[in-house]
Amino acid sequence: MPLTGWTVHALALHRRLAAAKKDPLPGLLRRDAYTARARQVLRRHRDDTAVVLVDQDHFKDVNDTLSHAAGDMVLRATADRLTAWAGPRAAIGRLGGDEFAIVLEPPAARREVRLVQLVRMLRTPVTLDDGQLVDVAASVGAAP
Repeated sequence: MPLTGWTVHALALHRRLAAAKKDPLPGLLRRDAYTARARQVLRRHRDDTAVVLVDQDHFKDVNDTLSHAAGDMVLRATADRLTAWAGPRAAIGRLGGDEFAIVLEPPAARREVRLVQLVRMLRTPVTLDDGQLVDVAASVGAAP
């Protein structure tokens, strides 16, 4: 019986530690966890990596005119799009507010095409719970 108790405790502690690494709103890594993961990707792939910074355009306007709930949905949609675009091996994090960062290993020959694809994804309107469409966009910068 004591072993079962310790196992349950260890699993609960593991879940709490994992949750502390993620921002609960968009589900992405928080700054510290992102930095650690980004360093791993950079160490593993060295010169074959790219760092991508994303800043949501006019995000304050969404919060101020539509509501913070609408802003939360825009952040979640952005996080989902970044995750889909970057894939499971990338480091993706929310740096704060409406700023995100990604470290990934895109093939050099396809880097520009992939960035254009990302910008297009981030310009797709977000549908709110009430069916209203919110026009969104983001500024994207990348460095090899």
